Amino acid sequence: MIVSDLQVLPPHNLHDIIREDRLPHILCPGCGIGIVIGAIARAIKELNLDLSKIVIVSGIGCSGRASMYFKTDAFHTTHGRALPLATAIKIARPELKVIVIAGDGDLFAIGGNHFIHAARRNINLTVICINNFNYGMTGGQEGPTTPIKSLTSTSPYGSMEHPFNLVALAASAGATYVARWTVAHVNLLTKSIKRAIQKKGLSFIDVLSPCPTYYGRYNRIGTTLDIMNMYLKLSRVKSGIPPQDAILDLHKEIIVGEFVDVEKPEFSELLHKFVDAQSNKLNLDK
Repeated sequence: MIVSDLQVLPPHNLHDIIREDRLPHILCPGCGIGIVIGAIARAIKELNLDLSKIVIVSGIGCSGRASMYFKTDAFHTTHGRALPLATAIKIARPELKVIVIAGDGDLFAIGGNHFIHAARRNINLTVICINNFNYGMTGGQEGPTTPIKSLTSTSPYGSMEHPFNLVALAASAGATYVARWTVAHVNLLTKSIKRAIQKKGLSFIDVLSPCPTYYGRYNRIGTTLDIMNMYLKLSRVKSGIPPQDAILDLHKEIIVGEFVDVEKPEFSELLHKFVDAQSNKLNLDK
């Protein structure tokens, strides 16, 4: 028997961060979630972070599976509840870096109340929203970011609901770092994730991602390459403009960039200072 020589490929440069035993992934062909996972992994690697000091929390939905691909501690929570669990982790273990990966429906429909209060409190979390304009895991239903007039399985004649502008919502709720990119802007997205991880306070990044299985197909946008080309064609980088002016119109213009980068007191630090002060007071009163 003749055995042909097989080329031994070098390890992938993210093998120390990504769980290769979980590959091939379970995502639909053309889904952008893998690109976001790669951008997060590169950000972690470039920052030279200790994986034992990182926790990745995800919710339910297509994006909810993202946490299983990292060699970090991870929690796959229930629908809409990623932020309450992430908040608890950060309060209990403030030295940890906590990254939340969730979809637009998870974060801003059933989880919307949790998001605005996490941003209001300004707790030190990095929140990455993979925004594909629909509920991709459960059949392509209309969600809180579905563009008006868009076709979904629950709006077959076109959505009549005005969508959230997520960057404006995050900024108005109190987030200290707010940005928007698409999966076609990989290098800019990676740099933004690095800044978000290093920022003290709630950081939020809205990442536009293709869902060719449902949103792309229902709205006849074409293949994933067509969607990526659409992102590149329509996107304009306008960092620093007021978040409410960051237009997201898939027929006209997509404004991307960094819109908020401010400093203000962070919740878990304030809470621990208060607890320590109360503890000292009780000891003095004894």
